[in-house]
Amino acid sequence: MNWFECKVKYDKMMENGVQKPVTEPYLVDALSFTEAEARIIEEVSHYVSGEFLVTDIKRAKLAELFFNDKGDRYYKFKVNFITLDEKSGAEKKTACTMLAQANDVKEAIAILEEGMKGGMADYVIASVTETMIMDVFPFSADTKTKKPDTKSDATKDAEA
Repeated sequence: MNWFECKVKYDKMMENGVQKPVTEPYLVDALSFTEAEARIIEEVSHYVSGEFLVTDIKRAKLAELFFNDKGDRYYKFKVNFITLDEKSGAEKKTACTMLAQANDVKEAIAILEEGMKGGMADYVIASVTETMIMDVFPFSADTKTKKPDTKSDATKDAEA
């Protein structure tokens, strides 16, 4: 999957009734920058009333994304896969970035560990940070409701 982080600027109605200009990041699955822009415009138009502007689009290098429909935040993980070099016997770490949807850090770690069960590679969670991402829009609507059961190429490579 090719994930793109898109920033959208619009006037948001705050809880106190005042409209405030905000710029919020979203994640979309797309094949190109052009498709990412078209997808974010379509997705955001359902949630934002009035005018909005896509201010930035950049690739998000994610090895894996773990969905949890009950979660309201997204946490970014730096995960180091640990392999042994057969010739030298040295330990090699391969860093990957993953995202998990959860309500708090503890739940996010549990979701990541559940998603990583059954994997052959040893790994260590190097860091966990809460992101500002408001929502994630996978290419297929079915993807969000089912637990991803296939590993990305980066995860497969790290396990090999």
